[in-house]
Amino acid sequence: MDLDFANVLIFLVVGCVFVLLNLTVSRLLQTRLFTEEKYIPYECGEDPVGDTRIKFNARFYIIALIFLIFDVEIVFLFPWGVVFREIGVLAFVEMVIFIAILLVGLAYVWVKGDLEWIRSIQSGSKESEVQ
Repeated sequence: MDLDFANVLIFLVVGCVFVLLNLTVSRLLQTRLFTEEKYIPYECGEDPVGDTRIKFNARFYIIALIFLIFDVEIVFLFPWGVVFREIGVLAFVEMVIFIAILLVGLAYVWVKGDLEWIRSIQSGSKESEVQ
């Protein structure tokens, strides 16, 4: 029984030794040239202009989060679709309820206006008229 896990132990030891050996060899062979150019922020081949700390529009994050939420839900739909004929009516009803919940979430985001990339100027002018 104790020898059953010996292969796993040997594999872990060899893996750790391999990683440590590669890190050590890399550390010994690397050249260390510290120049002023290395400390400049680099983006897409363009020289940095201005301050690197700028404000991003929150819509970038909102759209990304909405995409992730609905994209991850596909992970649940794909295996269900593969075994659809074997799972029966109860699983079908459960998936219909799941998709309905997703549609309610999509409708909420749509009505809230978070799917619009550019919001209308009128919504900003109404707020200024009230004040």
